[in-house]
Amino acid sequence: MMNAAAPRRFVALAGLPGAGLPHDRLARLAAREAFVGLKRDFLLAVDRLDDPRSAWLRTQVRGAETPEDLLLLRGPVFESLAGSDEPRRSERHALRRSLDSMFPDSAPRTGFMSF
Repeated sequence: MMNAAAPRRFVALAGLPGAGLPHDRLARLAAREAFVGLKRDFLLAVDRLDDPRSAWLRTQVRGAETPEDLLLLRGPVFESLAGSDEPRRSERHALRRSLDSMFPDSAPRTGFMSF
């Protein structure tokens, strides 16, 4: 009678956190690099703020561990970046571009679309 259990080598490798095919590791590395870039953009945006909530925002952004944590902080960050001066406008634009690269559907729905 044939044993239906998985081969020992497969079972041993399946439980390791670093195991996987090379493309799996590359995908995890690319996702991590994208998160680090997004977090860096958030940090640049909140480091220049001087409103009363800026210290809280900096702490929250530094403590973010996943892209979803940063996505949840986008409202308070954009609210703090409100204003018509050029530095804040450019920060909002850079942050929106960075968010769109990781979360393409994160922008509010409008009647307009790009071609």
